[in-house]
Formats: sequence, C-alpha cells, structure tokens
Amino acid sequence: MAHIHLGEGSFPLWALVLWTLLGTGLIGAVLYRVRRGKVQTSQIALAGVGAAASFAIFQLNIPVWGGVHMNLTALVGIIAGPALGALIALVVNIFSAALGHGAVGLLGANVMINAGEAITAYYIFRTLVRMNWDIFPATASAAITGLSAGAVLMGAIIVISGVNGSALPRADLAVAVAGLVGINVGVAVVEGLLTGFVVQFLASVRPDLLAGDDRSGRDEPAGVTA
Repeated sequence: MAHIHLGEGSFPLWALVLWTLLGTGLIGAVLYRVRRGKVQTSQIALAGVGAAASFAIFQLNIPVWGGVHMNLTALVGIIAGPALGALIALVVNIFSAALGHGAVGLLGANVMINAGEAITAYYIFRTLVRMNWDIFPATASAAITGLSAGAVLMGAIIVISGVNGSALPRADLAVAVAGLVGINVGVAVVEGLLTGFVVQFLASVRPDLLAGDDRSGRDEPAGVTA
C-alpha cells in the first residue's frame, strides 16, 4: 500500500546504497529460508496469482498527495506466507519500476516497505488466530497493522534520506511526510477491511489456502517452511 513515488535521483547516493543493501539483505534472507524449506506446487501457483492481482491493483493510482493506492501485500502475505509474500513484493516492484511506477533506484527501499507489510501481516494474523480470534477481525487487524507499519517505514525512509532539490528544511519535510503517512494509514484501514472480507470468504470455501490458519491442525503453515 505504501510506496515511494519519487523519481530517479531524488535520494542522495548514500541513501540509495543504504536502502539497496538493506533490501538485498532482506531478499537474501528470504531466499535462504526458501532454500531451507519446502515450497509446494500449489503454493507457487497461488503466489503467481497473488503477484498478478497485486501488480494489477498496484497500477490503479489515486491522485492524492503524490499518489496512493492499494497493493494487496497484506493479503498475499497472509495467504502465501512471509517468504513468498516478500518475493511477490519484489516481483511487483520490479515490473512496476519497469513501467515507470517508482524509480529503479528506489527498488531497495520500496521492497523493504512492501515485503515488510506482507511479513508483518502474516505473523500478526498467525498470532491472533492462535489466540482464537475469528478470521475477519484477525485478518483486518493484521492487515491494517502491517500496512500502517509500511506507511510509517516509508515516511521514515524519506525523512532520513532527504530529497535532492527540495527547499524544505528537514523539519518541514517531516511534517509534509507525516501528512502523506496519515493518508496512507487511512487507506490501510480500507484495504485491511477488504482483506478481512476476502480472507473470511476463502476460509469458508478453501481454508487450506490460509498460510497462517493453525486451526487446520498442521504444525506448520502451507507454503514455505523452515
């Protein structure tokens, strides 16, 4: 949901290097988890569908304060699991950058944001389900929290990095970014509720698709296991 829409050259070189290294480290850890675990064929197919759906809705931009949108990262994280959810975020960001939706140089930062949303939503959802929460409130709460965390991380990355060519002092930039974060948190609530309805429907017809639903009787969720 959160995404840095600034153009190429907006961040100073040190910031580009820092976020790229951190993003690469995150994806490296995810790939290590995938290599150690087992990916079922059904989960790979599900990840492909999730990536396609996420990419499609990701391109629907709402022209408010630089652009906001939904991207289903919380949904794919909950359904596909944290590792595949992070890889889906990587793929969606690569293809989006290729279409000019987000700078190529900001891939590291944007992957951190969106993969973080998927991972956070998955673990909160699994925790709440283990506490015997019903599917809808568990999903909505997990999605809203994960997406809100992504919005805050987005704001922090922009403020820490600064924006080349901006005449705003750092304090004024922080205030402007806080407004953007607030708008994204509002969108997170809407997307979280929609995610709750989707997962509640899936739980009624295909509960095996829910990566974090431990009430299915499995010790480990379907998909990538460590």
